[in-house]
Amino acid sequence: MRRPTSCQLALLLLFLNLCRGQGSDSGDGRSSCHRCDSHLSCNCSHGGFTHIPVVTDRALTIDLSCNAIATVMDDDLMGHTRLRALDLHGNGLAAIQPSAFDSLWSLEELDLSDNQLAALNYRWFRKLEALQQLNLLSNPYSCLGSPPLFQGLIQLRRLAFGGPALEELRRGDLSGVTQLEELTVHANNLTRYESGTLADIWPLGRVTLSLHGPFLTNMPVASAVLGDVSYPETPITLEDLHLIGNWSVQPLRESARKRIRHLSFRNLSVSDEAVVSLLVVVDGVPITYLSVDGITLTGEGRWEKASYTDQRSIDEFFAQDVVVLDVFKFFSLLDLKFLLQYLRRVSVINSKVFVMPCITSKLLVNLQYLDLSDNLLTDLTLVETLCGDHETLKELRVLNISGNPLKSLSTVSRLVTKLSKLTHLDVSRTGYISMPPSCPWPSTLRHLNISGAKLTTTTPCLPATLEVLDLSNNNLRGFTQHLPVLRELHLSGNKFLSLPPGQLFPNLQTLTIHSNTLNMFGRLDLQSFRRLESLQAGQNQFVCSCDFVNFLQSALKGHEGIHLTDGEDNYVCDSPLYLQGEPVGRVHLSIVTCHRVLFVSVSCGLVLVVGVLLGVFLWRLHAFWYLKMTWAWLKAKHSSRCRQRHRVIEGSEALLSFDAFVSYSERDAGWVENFLVPELEEPSESDSGDPRTLRSLTLCLHKRDFLPGHWIVDNIMSAMERSRRTVFILSENFVQSDWCRYELDFSHFWLFDGHAGGEAAILVLLEPLSKDDVPKRFYKLRKLMSSTTYLEWPREEERRPEFWRSLRKALRGGDEDD
Repeated sequence: MRRPTSCQLALLLLFLNLCRGQGSDSGDGRSSCHRCDSHLSCNCSHGGFTHIPVVTDRALTIDLSCNAIATVMDDDLMGHTRLRALDLHGNGLAAIQPSAFDSLWSLEELDLSDNQLAALNYRWFRKLEALQQLNLLSNPYSCLGSPPLFQGLIQLRRLAFGGPALEELRRGDLSGVTQLEELTVHANNLTRYESGTLADIWPLGRVTLSLHGPFLTNMPVASAVLGDVSYPETPITLEDLHLIGNWSVQPLRESARKRIRHLSFRNLSVSDEAVVSLLVVVDGVPITYLSVDGITLTGEGRWEKASYTDQRSIDEFFAQDVVVLDVFKFFSLLDLKFLLQYLRRVSVINSKVFVMPCITSKLLVNLQYLDLSDNLLTDLTLVETLCGDHETLKELRVLNISGNPLKSLSTVSRLVTKLSKLTHLDVSRTGYISMPPSCPWPSTLRHLNISGAKLTTTTPCLPATLEVLDLSNNNLRGFTQHLPVLRELHLSGNKFLSLPPGQLFPNLQTLTIHSNTLNMFGRLDLQSFRRLESLQAGQNQFVCSCDFVNFLQSALKGHEGIHLTDGEDNYVCDSPLYLQGEPVGRVHLSIVTCHRVLFVSVSCGLVLVVGVLLGVFLWRLHAFWYLKMTWAWLKAKHSSRCRQRHRVIEGSEALLSFDAFVSYSERDAGWVENFLVPELEEPSESDSGDPRTLRSLTLCLHKRDFLPGHWIVDNIMSAMERSRRTVFILSENFVQSDWCRYELDFSHFWLFDGHAGGEAAILVLLEPLSKDDVPKRFYKLRKLMSSTTYLEWPREEERRPEFWRSLRKALRGGDEDD
């Protein structure tokens, strides 16, 4: 019983889901498929669709295989004029309306295989003039129908038709098909065949025929089919045959008569008698290539009866998946010298071969190519196969023993040293875990494949004559061997963190190092490879720095002189995290990320310039003075409140201790001490005898009354709180003195912040001073000088008594009001 295909399993699961009400169609019967890649190839297979879904009309390829689409309607594919390939195989498709494909003018590939099409309609294909490939296999139609299906398919080059129900092929069924590159016909139950049906197709490329039934029960049909397609230039493959006796190979006589050169069998079961008969049939026929893929030998290998036949034309023999039913009874191949001595290429793959006796190897005197891959050869049996130290296989140029449980590389190198013409050696997918320090090799060796092993390091064991070396899929972290003539180096699937040094490979032209752990590489790394032309370095863990992104984007555009052959989509960022999974070719990094030092420098410079300009602007607006005064005022006010709270707690009140606080320049101290203080603090009788005017005044001077050890602002605040008035002794010295300016600043802030009015300030000008000489930041003082009468110290002696009377009156203004 044949296994169910993946599509059949998918249909079964879909049927179960539909029974449970889990269909994927929308309410209007048309679902949508949006699984399209950047190349406009849409994969809608295994999607559970029961009708043709809505797909973008820009699609070039649509894969709808393995769904449950039973019918294709006339308008299902309307508008897909650009479509190149359509795959509908494995759907259980039973009906296609006549005009369903009419709009697919550009269609080149159409697959309708593995469906339930019981009849074929020529109108399906009448508008498909661009069609090049058509697959109609595994459908239950019994004939191709009339009129001819393929009449208008002038571009058709690959055709596959037939199935379990095909019974008849008539002359004219393939009318319109003039030449084919590939023809596949499944006709295991074919009963009627008109000679010449396939004969008009010329030139005819590869032909694959499945004729199990005719070979067993209707040999004339099988002979007629083979006769129509047998040409010396046409390779023929026969599938699903059971050749039991002499009679079973008779249909091949027609092909032998046409002197075919390439004959292949696939899924073949053959007895000893049939083998002998086949060798007799092809006796003297110039077959150069004989292949069997999936062969079961039911006999014991007794083929010596055909030793008289001439098989010298067979140049290549290929065998894969060979099964010997009774291997212990299978006869020696020693009697097959007539067959083995002429072969130049032999492949026996995946056939559980554990040894080829040395005596058999010696029969292969003309052998140039030997492939024993995927078998059971060991180091010990390999010694027997290659005859140890004895010279044999002198003409061998290519040896492939990959996929065998070999352990010792030194054993292989020793055995092949005697093969003086060996140029290619494949020991991939073996069990090698290390290399010996040195190894003998034939001087002719140019290609060496040790991929898929378990190597962790390399040694000088590698021959210096190599032109191509494949070390892919090992556990290598570095490679430092000097190979002067190496042209190709394959290091994919290892653990490289960086490219190997290019100086070691002066002639290297191709390097593949994808699927490693590379973080980045740059222009300098590649410049060390003097002749490198092609590079594959995708699927690595790239750190997308600015330098790497800029370089790789330039390389992808071909500006670096190296062709990245694995394509842009394979170069993907692994870090930083916000770029993870993003193709490097589409990454755009900001100037902040790529030129951080420059950005910070320019930013700091701009901030500095703006800061300087802002500082100058604020200085011009005296903002710093306001800030300084605000801070001083807040601290002094906080101290004042604390003192007031302390007095309240002690039950005392703040008393005015002074009549005036005098603010003056130290350079004007002589005038204050010699004129102001004596005149105001000593009783004067120059006025009327009014006792109120005779009372002396108490002045607060910073030199005399400020408490030592206290903050200057606290002293000023305390003095102002305890004084009725503030007297400013204004002069050029006052304005130019830093200390006086500060005292005036704070006094100004205190006097004009709302706690005391402008009448609490008394201005005394010792010398002529206009308001323009007062700093602009003291705008209230300047305003006061403009709106309030101030006292000027007279130079004339006779006017001074009047000055003192006016000053006393101003200082005693509160008392006089009482």
